[in-house]
Amino acid sequence: MSPRQHPLLEMKTKNPWHRPLIICVAIVFAVAVIGMVTTGVIQNRHIRQKYKYGIVLDAGSSHTSVYVYQWPAEKENNTGMVQQTHVCNVKGKGISSYAGSPDAAGSALGECMEEARSKVPTERQKETPVYLGATAGMRLLRMENQSASDQVLASVENFLKVTPLSYQGACIITGQEEGAYGWITVNYLGDNFRKAQRTMGALDLGGASTQITFVSGVEAQSPQDFIHFRLYGNEYHVYTHSFLCYGKDQALRLALSHRLRALPETTNSTLLDHCFHTGYRKQKDLSDVYDSPCVSKQGTPTGTFIHQGAGNWSLCHQHVQGLFNFSQCAKRSCSFNGVFQPPLQGTFGAFSAFFFVMNFLNLTSGSLDDAKQRLTSYCSTPWEKIQKDHPKVKEKYLSEYCFSGTYILTLLEDGYNFTSDTWKEIKFIKKIGDSDAGWTLGYMLNMTNMIPAEAPDRPPLPHSGYVAVMVLLALLLPGLLFLGYRLFRRSGSASRKQIV
Repeated sequence: MSPRQHPLLEMKTKNPWHRPLIICVAIVFAVAVIGMVTTGVIQNRHIRQKYKYGIVLDAGSSHTSVYVYQWPAEKENNTGMVQQTHVCNVKGKGISSYAGSPDAAGSALGECMEEARSKVPTERQKETPVYLGATAGMRLLRMENQSASDQVLASVENFLKVTPLSYQGACIITGQEEGAYGWITVNYLGDNFRKAQRTMGALDLGGASTQITFVSGVEAQSPQDFIHFRLYGNEYHVYTHSFLCYGKDQALRLALSHRLRALPETTNSTLLDHCFHTGYRKQKDLSDVYDSPCVSKQGTPTGTFIHQGAGNWSLCHQHVQGLFNFSQCAKRSCSFNGVFQPPLQGTFGAFSAFFFVMNFLNLTSGSLDDAKQRLTSYCSTPWEKIQKDHPKVKEKYLSEYCFSGTYILTLLEDGYNFTSDTWKEIKFIKKIGDSDAGWTLGYMLNMTNMIPAEAPDRPPLPHSGYVAVMVLLALLLPGLLFLGYRLFRRSGSASRKQIV
């Protein structure tokens, strides 16, 4: 019997699942399902973020701090998104104190640099840049002794060159740069650049200098005090000025030298100081006052004097006002010593010694009048009680808070022209988020423009392409199902007709 004459064989031969067209549709459907699942998995897989690192050493007048920063390997508007991840304070004084033994300046950084290096992944260390910026302490040393300044920087450079990191340079930054980078820091941390918000001014106070920086539309009278920045696609016209010798430590030397002039030149003469607490009494060397180019006196006198506190804020305030020259500011807009300053604009972030002193004195909030009243009470408190209330604070720092607080109020009100109305615009800050306020972050942000951006890991498809592919596959699958169903039914119907 032939196959055509056997009903069962005829049914097997004409089974609709054996039709080539249906098999092709099934294969395309399976491939589409697999493609859709695979595309979704690959496109949405976890991508490990790549980071770059940078280290900045802030070599200040009183100490050196080492900051570690990191940012994504890709950039935003050509400016790296930098975050502080670690800070280490070097033991001892600033590098300018090594003028007499410059070879020790570099090795003094060893412990903190090793700690900083450990915060950078091993595979990234060779490409991690290291910068050292020295501020007012080294500016003064350079003025006084260029050779010693060069030797200290050479010592630091020789030490940093042999680390496993990528040493990029050690330099003395200008006061204008210090002010400008501090301004960048507070506005970057406040996210003002990316959100195109009104920027915040910056007030920085160190041991040897102070800086004021803010955006202003005025320029004609003093173009040298203005800097132009382009950040995150926006232009900024920034006024900044640095006053060397007007940091809180050098200001104290100036104040003491002014008062010492009135004393007889005999050993152990007593200096009655209203900026120190009643009951405070200490013998000091004249060289501790005059050993600075900020104090105008020929040579450094030898001998000692008795420094005795009198604790009167009002008289202290008068003495501090004598450090500033306001006579040249009667007919023009200026701060002090004849330096041009445009009218203040907006809010200001006050950091470094501004914060540390005012925070200790509990003066970071409240009005200007409140600050004066509290400081009046604090300065009149006997030295014995002050020591009892703050047993863990070093005597040197504790004894100077009355002067430092008075100096800050005088600098801000009489020097920078803040009033009772604008005092509330000053925000005393130490950190914003996890990063310290200061010039180093702004410096790192600027330096990242010189570091090549690394190509980031990206999904295989752009977002729009991924959406288009998934929509296409999502439409294709139901169509294939419908086509397969129609073919199957048509083939099945034809087979039944043949059997009948």
